[in-house]
Amino acid sequence: MARILITSALPYINGIKHLGNLVGSQLPADLYARYMRVRGHEVMFICATDEHGTPAEIAAAKAGQPVAEYCAEMYGVQAELARGFGLSFDHFGRSSSARNHALTQHFAKRLGEAGLIEQVSEKQVYSHTDGRFLPDRYIEGTCPNCGYERARGDQCENCTMQLTPLELIEPRSTISGATDLEVRETHHLHLRQSKLRDTLDQWIDSQRGWPVLTTSIAKKWLHDGDGLQDRGITRDLDWGVRVQFDGAPWGGMEGKVFYVWFDAPIEYIAATAEWADAHSKDEAAWRRWWRTDEGAEDVRYVQFMGKDNVPFHTLSFPATLIGSGEPWKMVDYIKSFNYLNYDGGQFSTSLGRGVFMDQALEILPGDYWRWWLLSHAPENSDAEFTWENFQASVNKDLADVLGNLVSRVTKFCRSKFGEAVPEGGATGPREAQLVENITRRLRAYETHMEAMEVRKSATELRALWVLGNEYLQEAAPWSSFKTDPEQAAAQIRLALNLIRFYAVISQPFIPAASARIMADLGCDDWSWPEDVAAALALLPAGHGFTVPEVLFAKISDDQRLDWESRFAGSR
Repeated sequence: MARILITSALPYINGIKHLGNLVGSQLPADLYARYMRVRGHEVMFICATDEHGTPAEIAAAKAGQPVAEYCAEMYGVQAELARGFGLSFDHFGRSSSARNHALTQHFAKRLGEAGLIEQVSEKQVYSHTDGRFLPDRYIEGTCPNCGYERARGDQCENCTMQLTPLELIEPRSTISGATDLEVRETHHLHLRQSKLRDTLDQWIDSQRGWPVLTTSIAKKWLHDGDGLQDRGITRDLDWGVRVQFDGAPWGGMEGKVFYVWFDAPIEYIAATAEWADAHSKDEAAWRRWWRTDEGAEDVRYVQFMGKDNVPFHTLSFPATLIGSGEPWKMVDYIKSFNYLNYDGGQFSTSLGRGVFMDQALEILPGDYWRWWLLSHAPENSDAEFTWENFQASVNKDLADVLGNLVSRVTKFCRSKFGEAVPEGGATGPREAQLVENITRRLRAYETHMEAMEVRKSATELRALWVLGNEYLQEAAPWSSFKTDPEQAAAQIRLALNLIRFYAVISQPFIPAASARIMADLGCDDWSWPEDVAAALALLPAGHGFTVPEVLFAKISDDQRLDWESRFAGSR
């Protein structure tokens, strides 16, 4: 049994996330966590809300609430939506927790003692209209590298180039739209990442098998232009982790807080400590996941994120861990994703464009969305959500292939043999061939899941469902029942076991539907089918079941047209 630590990039607290956010980190992380658990491994799956920085302050101001109150409320909303999509976090924490405050200050102190933090005088943009310094993310303009007109002051979302607000062409405040911006002098702490450039370069080179998307972005930041730059890690804000140690402010940093991108990744560690606190466990319980001198040397650590988060997780956060001089667990594999676009354009939280998590759950259960998003995950290139494709995928894959098989088998059995697994005679060559075909496909499915190849895994899972349908079409127990009831009973016995088999192997993708199937079958044996032949004989003759309700309802053309119209504009 392996020990696997899984973290998903933290969703910002400033509102409900859209489907592009979901498929870029949390959902594939959940797929992997569920699969590893069902294979018998010990899993720690961690996520949290990212609550500091200007996004939280601005969102709270718009809502007319104190920022702490707003964050607490939105944490509850995001946690509930995560449950609606079946996200199986071991702990869903908050970056505003006391644990994260203490750990962030601890890391900064260690980095300072190692000579990796320096106080610098720098020029920042001040907005007269807004009456405040503008953090990088709240200045927008044209990217000098690619010409994208909505580039942020810290990074261009289009080309991922790291920027400073002073490099933007025609900068403006995203709060008010004001262009009366003035450059003023202020003091901040910088993490001297440049001193760790060679160390980080060698560390990245040592990580074999990372996705090309991950390594190419990291290498670009390391080597393009002047190479890896030092990074400001403090901001002129009220909300965040105070720049202080042992209760005293860092000299010259009074009234400042740490930059959200410095403290947010540290929350992965803090949230694991929050998990230990929530379960009344001691410090050793979380440290065995994170300290290589206390057991974490045996942990495999996997991170999931969108490509825009890659630079911070391949460079800045590793620099924090390495620079501390302490034995912290480093990531072993970073699974990064491209963007999911929406119907000819981009999903956008700031513009309210696309389908958001709460809206999605209002019209369909989570498994519908899980299946489409994962089977179309933007791994090797950007992907696009369209309502036509969504309708076709749900109707063909979920309703026609899987749902129809479950319905046909259980209803036929009830009508001819009752609501119990029939005895029947022995199976024959057709069934032996089915076992062989399923075994081959199952091994391929396992290989893709182990490798975190999401779309390939979905393709193999669907192919496994198709094998069951093809068997039923060929065996045609409804026909053989007329001439050989014993043979039909044996075929249905195998088919009922096949349904249970599908519930187990499909659980990482569609957990709610799988749980419904298992409940209707009266089975709580979720053991993985290492031996397919044994798995297809697990439910014995006489085992009772209930015919399930419709597993997946088809999406009608009227529904699709209604949803296309409803979500065509902004949120």
